[in-house]
Amino acid sequence: MNCQITNQSDLNMDDMAPLIDDLASAIQEKVGFKSMPAITMKDDQDNADTLLGKTAYYDPKNKVITVFVTDRHPKDILRSIAHEFIHHGQNLRGEFDNVGAMGEGYAQNDEHLRNMEKEAYLLGNMCFRDWEDSYKKQMMESIHRQNSFKRRNRTMKIHKWKNNELNRLLMEKFNFGGKKEYDLE
Repeated sequence: MNCQITNQSDLNMDDMAPLIDDLASAIQEKVGFKSMPAITMKDDQDNADTLLGKTAYYDPKNKVITVFVTDRHPKDILRSIAHEFIHHGQNLRGEFDNVGAMGEGYAQNDEHLRNMEKEAYLLGNMCFRDWEDSYKKQMMESIHRQNSFKRRNRTMKIHKWKNNELNRLLMEKFNFGGKKEYDLE
């Protein structure tokens, strides 16, 4: 299931969008939520210039993840998305029902919200790590398959050349047709 991604930033989404979709599917499978949130990518230079600026947030009412992408590494962006996906799952379970204001210090002042943050940090990071390891493994296997095919193909050309060369030498030795050039392709 693909995520609806709105890009309100200068970030090129050609490489990111497939990764986000793959990550979202992995988290959805692990956590078990039925619907995907929307994702909005935003530029905010003032936020990026702030030492402890925002990275992302989840809007439970509209089921939207907003991610601040200015001056951030793609891996860090994906990790933030994983964290917010856990909040989406919490929302679908009703964890945001009857939650008060979530202003400054909400995770320190409200035990329920603190536990929600703990879950989002732990499960979000673990889901991200599991997905990342699996993704890297798939990429390495794909590269290995490509290289294996190239080696096999190169080896077949060498065998064909050796057979043709042996055939040519035998033909010369027994005076069957003289010298001939053989195509390696």
